[in-house]
Amino acid sequence: MSLNVYISNDNKVFHMTNGTISYIMGVLPNGHLGQLYYGTGIQNPQDFQETVEILPRPMTSCPIENEWFSLEHVHQEYPVYGNSDFRQPALAIRHPDGSTVSDFKVCGFDLFDGKPHLEGLPAVYTESGDEAKTLTIHLADEKKQLELDLFYSMFKEGGILTRSASLTNRGEKPVAIETMMSLSVDLPDSDYQWLQFSGAWGRERELKIRSLEQGITSIGSRRGHSSHNHNPFVIIKRPYTNEDDGEAIGFSLVYSGNFLIQAETDTYNNLRIVAGIHPDGFEWKLNPGQTFQTPECVSVYTQKGLNSLSQTYHKLYQKRLTRGYWRDRPRPILNNNWEATAFDFNEDRLIEIAKTAQNCGCELFVLDDGWFGARRNDKAGLGDWKANRDLLPNGIEGLCRRMNEMGMEFGLWFEPEMVNKDSDFYRSHPDWILEVPDRPGCHGRNQYVLDFTRKEVIDAIYDQMTEILDKAPLAYIKWDMNRSITEAYSRALPADQQGEVFHRYILGVYSLYERLIQRYPKILFESCASGGGRFDPGMLYYAPQAWCSDDSDGAERIRIQYGTSYGYPISSIGAHVSEIPNQQVYRNVPLHTRANVACFGTFGYELDLGNLSAQELDQVKSQVQFMKEYRNLLQFGTFYRLKSPFENNISAWMVVSDDRTQAIVGWYRTLSHVNQPFEHLKLKGLDPKMRYTIETVGKHKYTNRHPYGDELMHFGLITSDGLSGQVMENDKYYGDFDSRLFIINAESVQ
Repeated sequence: MSLNVYISNDNKVFHMTNGTISYIMGVLPNGHLGQLYYGTGIQNPQDFQETVEILPRPMTSCPIENEWFSLEHVHQEYPVYGNSDFRQPALAIRHPDGSTVSDFKVCGFDLFDGKPHLEGLPAVYTESGDEAKTLTIHLADEKKQLELDLFYSMFKEGGILTRSASLTNRGEKPVAIETMMSLSVDLPDSDYQWLQFSGAWGRERELKIRSLEQGITSIGSRRGHSSHNHNPFVIIKRPYTNEDDGEAIGFSLVYSGNFLIQAETDTYNNLRIVAGIHPDGFEWKLNPGQTFQTPECVSVYTQKGLNSLSQTYHKLYQKRLTRGYWRDRPRPILNNNWEATAFDFNEDRLIEIAKTAQNCGCELFVLDDGWFGARRNDKAGLGDWKANRDLLPNGIEGLCRRMNEMGMEFGLWFEPEMVNKDSDFYRSHPDWILEVPDRPGCHGRNQYVLDFTRKEVIDAIYDQMTEILDKAPLAYIKWDMNRSITEAYSRALPADQQGEVFHRYILGVYSLYERLIQRYPKILFESCASGGGRFDPGMLYYAPQAWCSDDSDGAERIRIQYGTSYGYPISSIGAHVSEIPNQQVYRNVPLHTRANVACFGTFGYELDLGNLSAQELDQVKSQVQFMKEYRNLLQFGTFYRLKSPFENNISAWMVVSDDRTQAIVGWYRTLSHVNQPFEHLKLKGLDPKMRYTIETVGKHKYTNRHPYGDELMHFGLITSDGLSGQVMENDKYYGDFDSRLFIINAESVQ
């Protein structure tokens, strides 16, 4: 079945389908828009409105006189506050007279090929009209002179449906938007498990699963950014659904600020999912003639399990969220100096580190924090984006030139949204930070948040950055953000617009990114927020990769990267080999395991390679050579989760080429145990009729067998080792934090 939108003759039923999924809406008896069906693709139904069940119930409020119809007991598409529905609304407005009841009725629709651009906001996109169809349903509250547009874009391939909404004030007085969600969907039962990806700094995006019960389950952020604590991505799945089979729906918010994703199960077991800007701390003054646009939410439906759902997000976000020069290019192998030197460096020391990295095959050297102003610790310098000439006598342009002359690209760390009070920038503009006048404010890492609701502040930072970038041909920028927002008050906004600060702030961040991208289209931006504090789809629109976590320990990263993979492609995961003992957990993970984890990401080194032994440097050279040969497959292949680190001592994942002729399997064991069972790891995604050769990377050697794909997927890959018996003298390397990579090739491609 091709991509189609069927509209009934009376313009009261709207059916979007691409064969994989169907999404059906209908006009309810009171003129509001109802949700009729969301699930696997079905044929265009006749008289589907008859499926709306209306029966009298006690304690029901009914908006239509002499009828038992109530919004409390029907599935709605974009519920509003205060008119017989007592569940969480998608939209709540305070009108000029102080009332909070709205009445939006369907008044028209538009249908067109492709997908619209959202001004000032990140969103997935199309490159041709046949990739998607967009249905816009127009609703109006005529008495209040408000127009509500609901946008639905269904893609031709996969179970992808994007949602957003806009509200326009056609009246003569301003109204206050108190809640406006990007998505609301009512489902007919609540027999789902809720999967969220939560944690804290250094342990981001850990998988948490619970069954939905009557009441409210929600995640969100009020920190001014999407946060380390909860990611703006949720999956609901049937209890029987696993990685390979079963129904699941994902909800991914393309936004980087305060958010809420909530599931509400009523006492009749109906389920309502809402996702959008968090209503706490939010209020938007909508003046006459103005329009407010919500961020976009991307939902994905599947009946083929969680791997299928994740793969749909991966391909969509790789090809239709990420943009520009780096979208389809494998990422350069870098060496970052931070864990090697912190603030203790000068130009010659950096060149020394870079030379060793270049000799090992690295392609990019990144200078992290500490190169600017009076920045000799984290108490000074932020905001003064000029090279410290005591450290870098030739400036950034001179250091960049020296790097380029030795054959290395050069990258630089910025934290443009922040300022130290000990800086010339702050001393010149003490009123340019977010703070409440005459009240003490919070610092975080000795720094304060610049007021990015103000264009003059953004312009001043932009001018400093372009002064450097126009002179030094940087290949890469690491964009950091090391504290959450407190005292969200702007001196530039009147009292009745202070509820806009959080949203206007993130719009300001997006605008600075966009200006820099347009001016320097070949710079590779990597977003970072004290590690993974703003790892979200909104940032991927501007920066195709994100520093996954400040925790660079090889063992901890297995869990972090595994959780991240549910919603984000491998090409977006910034992952490095760091020094040992690890600076976050003081653990000694073997060099080969640190690399075997990091290679399922953008890959690089976060240490001084000059401190390694000759034997270790040989390992590094081999790792770099391996990554260069296989990085396109690793970063852009089809990714499968095989064995979860949240449930097992052994975990595994793999990537497979589009033609299924090549795959790489990553196998990881946390702790070693003696006399273990024999192990077979069942693979996925291979061609059952192809015969494959298997090669291991490093010390571990595989058998000479040439199994078919069906054997590898059903019998499995043999991963038994010396721990399956008595460990002998030559098996001492079977220790804690062991790992292996298996390279699998179809025989015909040898």
